[in-house]
Amino acid sequence: QKYGYFHCKDCKTRWESAYVWCISGTNKVYFKQLCRKCQKGFNPYRVEAIQCQICSKTRCSCPQKKRHIDLKRPHRQELCGRCRGKRLSCDNTYSFKYII
Repeated sequence: QKYGYFHCKDCKTRWESAYVWCISGTNKVYFKQLCRKCQKGFNPYRVEAIQCQICSKTRCSCPQKKRHIDLKRPHRQELCGRCRGKRLSCDNTYSFKYII
């Protein structure tokens, strides 16, 4: 799971998501996300590890981890290529190596 930055070239909408699923050890994305305005699927133009804002590490030992994710924002399952029409949901903590 990684953090992705998206841009719809048609309607110029930009968004970010902490639900970008990549092949292990790479930034090759498994699932596209749909633009909320024009419903076209896009891969992120930039992908990065989800990291702690305090120490900038992906795996850290900070007593209070502060990730660059807003946990209060809901995951838009209707726009997510992984959630739509699949038995997988981003809200479940499945790992691909156990499913494939």
